[in-house]
Amino acid sequence: MTPLARAQRQLTAHPLAADAALAAGVLLCMLAGSFVDPHSGHSVSWRIRTPDPLSLLLMTLGAAALVFRRRAPMAVLAVTGTVSVVESVTGDPRAPVAMSAVVALFTVAATTDRPTTWRAGLLTMTVLTGAAMLAGPLPWYAQENLGILAWTGIGATAGDAVRSRRAVVQAIRDRAERAERTREEEARRRVAEERLRIARDLHDVVAHHIALVNVQAGVAAHVMDRRPDQAKEALAHVREASRSALNELRATVGLLRQSGDPEAPTEPAPGLDRLDELAGTFRSAGLQVEVARSDDGTTLPAAVDLAAYRVIQEALTNVQKHAGPAARAEVSVVRVGPSLEVTVLDDGTDDGPQGTGPQQGGGHGLLGMRERVTALRGTLTTGPRYGGGFRVHAILPVKPRTADAKDPV
Repeated sequence: MTPLARAQRQLTAHPLAADAALAAGVLLCMLAGSFVDPHSGHSVSWRIRTPDPLSLLLMTLGAAALVFRRRAPMAVLAVTGTVSVVESVTGDPRAPVAMSAVVALFTVAATTDRPTTWRAGLLTMTVLTGAAMLAGPLPWYAQENLGILAWTGIGATAGDAVRSRRAVVQAIRDRAERAERTREEEARRRVAEERLRIARDLHDVVAHHIALVNVQAGVAAHVMDRRPDQAKEALAHVREASRSALNELRATVGLLRQSGDPEAPTEPAPGLDRLDELAGTFRSAGLQVEVARSDDGTTLPAAVDLAAYRVIQEALTNVQKHAGPAARAEVSVVRVGPSLEVTVLDDGTDDGPQGTGPQQGGGHGLLGMRERVTALRGTLTTGPRYGGGFRVHAILPVKPRTADAKDPV
């Protein structure tokens, strides 16, 4: 760091010292100007003169007031303006005491708003110039009087320009900070959404397959001694369900891999093309499932296809767990206009969460279904059926809503 930059940083860190240094510089300039007399007769020449003691006192007072220009700019302007008026009226030849008032006016313009700058500048200009023209020893059209008018205008204009530049720079910094905060908030929101999505996938996979494993393991334990063939069949279903659970978990967790990790599985996400396979796994566990579809030929977006599959999977899992051993389930998938309607009904009479309402069980299955459907701008309705059982009804938009209708131009 250069010595000049180091000195500038120290002065910025200590504003009172910077103002004291500025006041000393202004005092030196005023003293140097007071010892020079440009008017020595009718010809243009310069000569050395000695300023009056009153002028020296006024210059000292004006410079000393500038030390406090940041703390009380209006008060400093009033003090420097007063000593400048006194010098304009009494000084002959006149000392440049008005230089302190110009610096004070610059400070007011740089630290206040534009209306205040206009009022303070016009008042200072009028008072100093009027006093010099009307009560001073020189003629009203003298060059020194016009110089006061010009320098006060320059001080106010320069201060206003500095204030405007600071405001523009601060506005740019504020916009940059807001943009940075917006980017960080967007990143956090996307991370939270991804965590919720992965949590829903894991819940759907684990809840479905573990429920099937639990049922088949119970069947195997029950018939192990009397019907070993049926027990072997149940254990085969357990092995198949556990293998499917591992494959889906591997595919889901593979999304979290980094670029340097081993290659993630490429198995596609499940969709309605695997609905018959899904229903078969529940039938093998003893649940009577009927499937009715009228969406042949419908090409679904990947997100809608996955959401419909997960809704059916979670609803049938709840039927398996809560609706009782003799329950029957009906699954219907219907294309209605721009939407796909998925309905899962059961006639269970158990008092568990599926039979009494979604809030009784304390799980996250119905909550995950609702989050999936809502994320696609769809609607989900769940609740008990009249006469027993439970109903899950989801409406998923196949096309974006912005494409359904366009406003006329």
